[in-house]
Amino acid sequence: MFENPQFLKKKYDLHNSPEVESAARRTEVRTGEEVSSDPSVLIQNYLDRFKEITDREDPEKRERGLDAIKHVLHDKFVIQLEEVPESYFANQQRLAREQGHGDIEITNEMKEQLTEVIITDQESSLDKWIDYLSSPDATYPDWLKYYSIRSILNLGEYDKEKKQFTKRSNTTTKPFPDLNREALAYVLDAINQKYAGQEINLSTLEEQDKEQFAKLLSGENFAKLYAWAIEKVTPESQDLLVNTQGQWLKYHQGSDHMPLVESLQGHGTGWCTAGESTAQTQLQGGDFYVYYSLDKEGQPTIPRVAIRMQENSIAEVRGVAPEQNLDPYINDIVKVKLAEFPDGPAYEQKSSDMKLLTTIEKKTKQNQALTKAELIFLYEIDRPIEGFGYQKDPRIQELISQRNPQEDAPIVLSCSPEQIAWHQDEITENTKAYIGPLFPGIFQTNLEHIYTSFPEGEIANFNATIGGQNKEELQKELAQGKFEVSSSAKALMNNPEFSTAEKQENMELVFLTVKDLGFPQGTKTADIYQKAKDLGLELCPAELGPQLRLQYMNQPMNEWLYVGMKQMSDSDGRPFVFQLARYDDGERWLDDYWAKPDRKWHPRSRFVFRLRKSES
Repeated sequence: MFENPQFLKKKYDLHNSPEVESAARRTEVRTGEEVSSDPSVLIQNYLDRFKEITDREDPEKRERGLDAIKHVLHDKFVIQLEEVPESYFANQQRLAREQGHGDIEITNEMKEQLTEVIITDQESSLDKWIDYLSSPDATYPDWLKYYSIRSILNLGEYDKEKKQFTKRSNTTTKPFPDLNREALAYVLDAINQKYAGQEINLSTLEEQDKEQFAKLLSGENFAKLYAWAIEKVTPESQDLLVNTQGQWLKYHQGSDHMPLVESLQGHGTGWCTAGESTAQTQLQGGDFYVYYSLDKEGQPTIPRVAIRMQENSIAEVRGVAPEQNLDPYINDIVKVKLAEFPDGPAYEQKSSDMKLLTTIEKKTKQNQALTKAELIFLYEIDRPIEGFGYQKDPRIQELISQRNPQEDAPIVLSCSPEQIAWHQDEITENTKAYIGPLFPGIFQTNLEHIYTSFPEGEIANFNATIGGQNKEELQKELAQGKFEVSSSAKALMNNPEFSTAEKQENMELVFLTVKDLGFPQGTKTADIYQKAKDLGLELCPAELGPQLRLQYMNQPMNEWLYVGMKQMSDSDGRPFVFQLARYDDGERWLDDYWAKPDRKWHPRSRFVFRLRKSES
């Protein structure tokens, strides 16, 4: 695939950015070799990091890598609680009045609820772009993927009247732009052809549109190009989808890709195959099947389903429903077709999951009870539900929103309803599980399970040992292990305030997110420490940082764990705590992290505290 780091150098001065410099330092640490200062090499080294993640064969490792990327982008570009402008809440008051609700008061609780919706929508809309551009379908070169992501991070709402995007700022409350794969293919194909010195194919456009697009292309403004492309993509009427009569057409591997492209463009399928470079790449990899239903003239021209092959195996099945799921009328036709392929078992899990989800949906509509296996499946406790779309089937969240956790928890946890407490005053000697806000003394109970919410909020415990080593022995053991220790973490261990216990001591630890502690919008370090103290937890000795790094071998990928400890100052007097990180490549790091008392932490930030020792 044609690469063009010079494009990014010219457009963004990317080679001088902190993230590119950081990527170079990390490569040098990993390989032991110096990365060239040539701008193209620096940029390509940065892009190669993302390619390494997206090309991973292990689905779990790939997913962990993408989660890490999302985590970074969410923290940097998704609006925070304090950034939501007061004008937004004033507008909500105006809308309520116009809808006949009178002059309502926007309380702090309502503000938090409204902000949580804003943040969730922004995160999910941004994730759609990351998921697609990291998928095998997105066959664009890495520099174009970077250009796309960086561009949409600056785009606000699409103004349909003006046919343009608004500019995004840190106070923008709207989600990120909708992902239209077909419109994106128009844009990226043209830019790629331009820089590859190829003739740009505009044969499907009217003469006036050709001139307009050529002018936009010369400016390379993503917002204007994408807005133009969106206006040229119109989805089929839902009335036409009810009719499933039609025929399958096979496009043979290695054949001319243009007939396939031209049959898809203008139908609003959202398939990236409507782009020339993608279609060409996909046909080089295998045959391509499309089911076309009949149009108003009775001709099979409306694309409904795509089955892409990779050599002799099914690579994917896509429909025209939201997130490229199959529309509700076409399932039987797809089922019959899939039975013709030898690798049916490869799609058995997805088909089975969709069938079970449909069964659960029907049982829910008929007010029928779900079994334990069905609940575990729906709540995705053992594994994620697999479907044919890029994103999760929207029915999952719709069904969960209709569930009653108080009725489901006893079934999932295999206990009676009386053995689960949902409020502090309900706990008895027979209680096995508690689900609800944490309270003082909760960790001194004999409960088998503690949740802040069901089923995702289970509180984890860990037993660790400290003591019996001096500083030098502890540092030596870290150096001999399979760990990376940052220079700042080493400096923290050499701080005069850092000490080790003479005798070995066992301690019970509790892992808690800031949200678990009762701060769903995040809060300051001082608040986190005080709430932990109120719950019967203690600050950990500084020694726990390096000791836990040695003992916490099964740390989940892409977890950043902060040690709840008395902060220690660096040479500039800034307060730090130890941080334990495990990156998506499996590396386990001991680092430090700035933790001044008024520092604001994200709700997902995870701390470890010590269970207060019982008084003898």
